[in-house]
Parts: sequence; structure tokens; C-alpha cells
Amino acid sequence: MQTNQASKIFEALSSDVRLDIFRLLVRYAPGGLVQGDIARELGIPSTNLSFHLKAIVHSGLVDVEREGRFMRYKANIPLMLEIVAYLTEECCSGNPEACQRFRDASPARHILPRRLD
Repeated sequence: MQTNQASKIFEALSSDVRLDIFRLLVRYAPGGLVQGDIARELGIPSTNLSFHLKAIVHSGLVDVEREGRFMRYKANIPLMLEIVAYLTEECCSGNPEACQRFRDASPARHILPRRLD
């Protein structure tokens, strides 16, 4: 991943609303949700939601497809995992034992991969 692509993704997630939308779509992966369901789940007016959806679709984090008269939004899980890998690929200067100690101490240890390689 290039730094400019990562920056675009972080910019898209810098809004509380967009972060909530993305996390909701991750929860509903792989099927995603239509705009009305997203608005209902998060209590966001449709006009505001369209603005935020456009930003996260533009970043690549969310894909959209037409479903009849609705648009279905789906989290791009491979890109999400790629951004996590981008953030962690140089952790501890390639010392997997040190990284493993941090993983073991992390409150997120139950969702992190056990090994770096």
C-alpha cells in the first residue's frame, strides 16, 4: 500500500459519522446494507448520510452496487485488512518476539492474528 492511499483512507475515517458507518458495514459484512437501513441503524438523516457514504466509497473502503432501486453498501474487508497490515508491517523492526509480547498484552488480542508471518 502506498502512503497516499493510506492517507486517503484515514481521512475518510477521520469523521465520527464515517467511522460509525464503516464499523456498521463491517458488522454486516459480507452482505452490507442499503442506505435506508444504515440511516435507521445510526439515526442519521439521509441527506447527511449520502455525503458521508460518498466520502468512504471514494476512499475504497466501501463498495456500492445497485440493487433494484436501492444502493447496497458493503465494507471492503480486504482493504481494511491491508490498512491494518500497512500500519503493523514494520512493527518492532522485524522482531516478531517483541511484537508478540505487545499482541499478548493488547485488549484486542482475541481478534489479532497470533503470528506476524
